[in-house]
Amino acid sequence: MKRTDAEQISDVVYRYLREEGLEMPLNEFRLIQAWNTVMGKTVSRYTTNLEIHNQTLFVTMSSASLKNEISMRRRELARALNEHVGAQVICDIVVR
Repeated sequence: MKRTDAEQISDVVYRYLREEGLEMPLNEFRLIQAWNTVMGKTVSRYTTNLEIHNQTLFVTMSSASLKNEISMRRRELARALNEHVGAQVICDIVVR
């Protein structure tokens, strides 16, 4: 007997995550993990905390010059992080 309604396992898993409301927390986790990859080792070294609340990424930095640089490029960085994750997770970045 041949099955004609076969689905890829990735489609089934993503549909389950979406139905259970787990897709957004998973994407937020993936975005926080992507920070080191997208920003590089130097910026990661001065990053002390990352949190996401209401589609805003809150970044705590220990370097004043990096705070300024990230503040000026926050829209571009948000776009790069979202593209890395493959979903619209954040809309803005706030640097503390």
